[in-house]
Amino acid sequence: MSALSQRREPASVRHSAKVIDGALAMLTVVIFVAVAFATGVQSPWRGPVPVIPLALFLGALLLVRRRWPMAVLSLSIAAIFAYHLTSEGPNGWIWPIWAAYFTAAATPRVRWVAAIGVAQLVYSAVDFRWVIDRNMGRYLIHTVGEALLLAFITGAGLLYAASLRWRDRLRETDGRARAAEERLRVAQEVHDTVAHTLAVVGVHLNVAADTLEEAPAEAAAALRLAQDVRNRAMADLAALIDVLRTSPTGTVPQPDLASFGALVADARATGLEVTLDERGDPSAVPATCAVAVYRVVQEALSNTLKHSGATTAEVTVAYQPDAVSVEVVDNGHGSAGGAGIREGHGLAGMRERVSALGGTLTAGPVPDGFAVKARLPLADSSP
Repeated sequence: MSALSQRREPASVRHSAKVIDGALAMLTVVIFVAVAFATGVQSPWRGPVPVIPLALFLGALLLVRRRWPMAVLSLSIAAIFAYHLTSEGPNGWIWPIWAAYFTAAATPRVRWVAAIGVAQLVYSAVDFRWVIDRNMGRYLIHTVGEALLLAFITGAGLLYAASLRWRDRLRETDGRARAAEERLRVAQEVHDTVAHTLAVVGVHLNVAADTLEEAPAEAAAALRLAQDVRNRAMADLAALIDVLRTSPTGTVPQPDLASFGALVADARATGLEVTLDERGDPSAVPATCAVAVYRVVQEALSNTLKHSGATTAEVTVAYQPDAVSVEVVDNGHGSAGGAGIREGHGLAGMRERVSALGGTLTAGPVPDGFAVKARLPLADSSP
């Protein structure tokens, strides 16, 4: 089967292909019959191979040229041979079936197409040799013209096939690029989920270890909270990994602004005093921006729990008409000894997320603590 028919094209493309094939069929019929009349054919319905039935046959073959290109070419050549062997009609050998040659030349069997075309040209040159003594110029125009036409048609078919292959490669490359981007996004989601979970669970385990002997009930409660956080994280990770296992173009489950409550509750359960202040209307925030806002707050709270030694944290999210501003401030020291800020994967990932949406992010010490601030424009974050 033809490379043209093996591709799964959209319905609109298949409809256009049918229209083109129908137009080529009608054009072949009209031109073949018109040339026959113009060159002296008197009875188009009579003879061993009548002109009009032959023209209709050649046109009908073009309706299935994409599905069976070599069969269409073979039948077309056989019909032209039959016509020339049984009549003195002046119609050419190549041009009446140029569309069949073009379609076949676009398949992997182009060498066979060229060999068949050359054989047909040789035969036509021998068959037309009686004109040499009468009109040498006409003979040369006929043979050389049809040879040039065959070369042009074959070359056009090769170029068309090459363009189709190039288009397929571009589609494949684009698909791989989208899959790689999706996997990178999944990796970021995995990092954020694991980092936050380890921070929260680590705090609960420390509480359980410190109170195991003096207050077993408090230790058991801390372990249950750690188990709850762990179970939710495992569910999130299972959904993320499922995307990688099934389809590279699958959709990663994403948190939204409504998930702030659970995020803050997890942090509070560790003993960190967290206040959440949301200002404005979040309904106009696009999904991509909402995910970025959530991840910034999640990573900032994770860093507070893991590194700062803070006891309080204030989360402020302001929904403005043109942007969303996020600020997470704690009363910790930010990094060991308060000396320099070291950007790990979490902070770098936050900065990349925000920058990808046209926003800005800063993180550093403030009087009596550490602050993470981000601003994400709404206009640049629409999906």
